[in-house]
Amino acid sequence: MRERFADSDSFSRIRPKGASRRGRKADRFDDAEPEYLYFPSEESDFADEEEAEANPPVADGPAVGDRWSTWDQSTPTEKGPEPRPDWVITELAAVDTEFGIVKTGKEADVFLLERAVPGTGRRTLMAAKRYRDAQHRMFHRDSGYLEGRQHKESRVSRAMAKRTAFGKEAIAGQWAAAEFTALCRLWSAGVAVPYPVQITGTEILMEFIGDEAGTAAPRLAQLRAEEADIDDLWEQLGRSLSLLAYDGYAHGDLSAYNILVHHGRLVIIDVPQIVDVVANPRGLSFLERDVRNVGAWFVSRGLPPERVEALVESLAEDARLQR
Repeated sequence: MRERFADSDSFSRIRPKGASRRGRKADRFDDAEPEYLYFPSEESDFADEEEAEANPPVADGPAVGDRWSTWDQSTPTEKGPEPRPDWVITELAAVDTEFGIVKTGKEADVFLLERAVPGTGRRTLMAAKRYRDAQHRMFHRDSGYLEGRQHKESRVSRAMAKRTAFGKEAIAGQWAAAEFTALCRLWSAGVAVPYPVQITGTEILMEFIGDEAGTAAPRLAQLRAEEADIDDLWEQLGRSLSLLAYDGYAHGDLSAYNILVHHGRLVIIDVPQIVDVVANPRGLSFLERDVRNVGAWFVSRGLPPERVEALVESLAEDARLQR
């Protein structure tokens, strides 16, 4: 910049207000003095740098941790259902500290996050699920799952149906909100899902299923036969799927890879594609596929196949669907 203005002694002429783009001044500026823009000299630049070093800016972040708690950034409808578990920290003095990634996925990544109130014993671990931006997401499943869903603006619904650029952006933006809403509804209905703490933008904070040291619970697919009580886990799964079906929904992508088992407790995760089995014309097929997909894991470990078929029949009745 200094080289550019070297021939003008560190000053640059600027066009007076009212002058034309070609440099012709308006009549009312004919007798006006030219205006100048001053660029500081090299010496003053050094002085500014020395002053900045002597008086560094005050950081806005907390003294410990990575950020202040985001609790106050969520509206009441963006916070989990009440009554909230005792472990949920709502104090605004709390800070969040990130401990690394827990799980990667095609649409989102899950991180381990601690929320704690400095100087107290208040501390909790949470899973922070962050959906990727539209350029990096791979929503390979969305065409079937979105049948029966409606956006409040018809033009958005049309764009989503046609998969225009705008429509794809709208689809991508729905997933985090869809999962948070589903978690709230399922938790309130008694389904075994992580408690949803809050949502801010495309980040969902939820109950961390694991131990206090930050070790995540294994997926059902990772359990060895001798570690699992097959009958008890199947009963737990049946109760949750029954509550889900009675409410008119199916998971939509259930398998042994999105079910966690922590100290014998079965927890269903990854529910952004939850399917309204009444509104979706393929609702029954989604429900049946869920049961058979995860049922195959149980059958391979000794569960009688007829129990899988019995659960399919029972869930169809719970959902009031005709087979």
